[in-house]
Amino acid sequence: MVVHNPNNWHWVDKNCIGWAREYFGEKLKGLNTGDVSGKYAEVTSVSSVEGDCEVNQRKGKAISLFDLKIVLLIKGHVEDLPFDGSIYVPEVAFDSEESDYQFEISIYKETGRLNEVKPVIREKLLPQLRAIFQNFGKDLLTVHASDIQVPESQVKSEFTRGNASQSSSTSPAPVPRATPTTAAKSSTPTTSGANRSSLHLEPTFNVPAIELYRAFLFKSLIMAWSRGSLQSAAPGDQLRVGDQFELFGGNVISKLLETKEPNRLVFEWRLKDWSENIASNLVMEFHESQEYHETKLQVSWSGIPVGEEDRVRGNFEEYYVRSIKLTFGFGAVL
Repeated sequence: MVVHNPNNWHWVDKNCIGWAREYFGEKLKGLNTGDVSGKYAEVTSVSSVEGDCEVNQRKGKAISLFDLKIVLLIKGHVEDLPFDGSIYVPEVAFDSEESDYQFEISIYKETGRLNEVKPVIREKLLPQLRAIFQNFGKDLLTVHASDIQVPESQVKSEFTRGNASQSSSTSPAPVPRATPTTAAKSSTPTTSGANRSSLHLEPTFNVPAIELYRAFLFKSLIMAWSRGSLQSAAPGDQLRVGDQFELFGGNVISKLLETKEPNRLVFEWRLKDWSENIASNLVMEFHESQEYHETKLQVSWSGIPVGEEDRVRGNFEEYYVRSIKLTFGFGAVL
C-alpha cells in the first residue's frame, strides 16, 4: 500500500476484513475441548465473519477499529453419539473486554443427551475463543499499521513521531457505533471476485425436515409463501436441478443446483439489480430434531457482494423465513 502522507498527519485507513477472515480461520480451526467424560467438541471451520475491520492513523497514531459477527462450525460427540453444531458470536469489537463476548451455542438435531456437551464447551472452549478475540486488535496493528504510515525516517514532526511511539492496539475512548439495519441499501456492488462476503443463518421451524424441504421445492408451495407467481420455463409441479426461476416480481433470480432429500438444497441466487456476472451460492441444510419436533435450517451463503450483506439477510429473514412460518404455521413469528 503506497502512502503519501507528510509527517503521518492526515487520516489514512485500510480495510482489513479479508485479512480478518483469514486470521480467524487460521487461529480458531482445530480448537477443542479435549475429552471430558466422553464429551468432546472442536471447531471445524469459520463459517462467516461479517462486519467492519479497519486500521486507521492520524497525527502519527495508529488505531484498530472493528466490529465483527463470527459464526464457527463445530462437531464432536457425547459418548457414542456424534453431533454437528455452531457457535455464534454476535460482537467482537475494538472496545470489547474479555468478559463482554457473548456466545450462542447451537447443536443440530438437538436432543437432551447431546445438550450435555454445552457446559463442556462453555468451560473448555469459550475461554480459548475469548483469548484469541482479545489478541486480535494487537495482531491487526502489528501486521497492518506500517502499511498506512510513511517510514519514521521521513517524519520530521516530533509530535507525530511521539504519537507513533505510543501507538498500541488499545483504541481511543469508545465512540457510539451505528446500529446495524436490515433495510435495503442502494449501494452498487463491485464485480471484483475478491470483494465477496458470506452469511450464516440458522432459523428454526416447528415442522419435520421433509415438509420444510418441500416448501422450497414445490412450485405451489413456493407461490403460497412468496405471495406471487413463480416465473419458470420448466414444466412440472416441482423444481428440478438446472431449473432457473424468478420470485417477487423478478427481483430475485435463482437456479436450483443440487438436491438431496430431505437434507440439502443448493441454489444460485442473485438480486435483479446486481451486475449480471454476480451470483451468490445459497446452501440450505435441514437438521431435524425428532425429540424436540423441530428442524433447524442451516443456511451457508457465499459470494455476496460486500455491502449487500444486511440487505440479503433482511430480505431472507422477512420474505422467506417469516413468510413461510406465517403461511404454513411452521413456528412462532417474533
